[in-house]
Amino acid sequence: MDRAVDAANLGVAAAGDLSVWGLFMNASLMVKLVMLGLVFCSVMVWAIIFDKIVTLRRINKQASAFEDRFWSGGSLDDLYESDGAKPVHPLAAVFGAAMGEWRRSARIPGVDLVRGGVKERVDRAIGITVTREMDRLRRWVIFLATVGPVAPFVGLFGTVWGIMHSFSAIAAMHNTNLSVVAPGISEALFATAIGLLTAVPSYVAYNVISNSLDLFQDRLEGFGTEFAAILSRQSEERA
Repeated sequence: MDRAVDAANLGVAAAGDLSVWGLFMNASLMVKLVMLGLVFCSVMVWAIIFDKIVTLRRINKQASAFEDRFWSGGSLDDLYESDGAKPVHPLAAVFGAAMGEWRRSARIPGVDLVRGGVKERVDRAIGITVTREMDRLRRWVIFLATVGPVAPFVGLFGTVWGIMHSFSAIAAMHNTNLSVVAPGISEALFATAIGLLTAVPSYVAYNVISNSLDLFQDRLEGFGTEFAAILSRQSEERA
């Protein structure tokens, strides 16, 4: 009986195997499930981090190129036809929404572009577009915010469960020798290590990515405000 408990629950035969695979294979079923869940979350975290880094670099590069064309002094109508009508990045979407609303209003017979509520509709179009684009960019960022604080506690749950399982087996063996206790405790603590390795990148990435997204939102809103002022000035000139 003692030998059965020894082999099944503590993995004493593999006591010297402290590799990652050995720690995983010698853990109890519940601890294995915790480890697999944390590994899955870690893969998701790194996939989100990679995606957001690539996306932020791309949209900032596209925004800079668009602003160069916008401030080059070319025709706004031509820029709308080339970039704003079918936008492929957030800044072009803001420009397209504002310009499209202004053009539709300008085509209304007898409309007063200064007092006809055009400025309010343009501002509303800009605000809605900024919100929609930022919601799209922030997709899955909440996952990082969730995994960061939760993963260590999930790992701790696996550790507590593993230690309880180890102590129950030790009690059945009536043996507290360190060579018997160490393997089970190591397997249990491995769950906490995985939890921390999942949580730290997630927490750091959430703060960095959120700050970058906030800066990009400020960029969109600043451009929208400047463009709304330009359209307002053109409305006054037409009037």
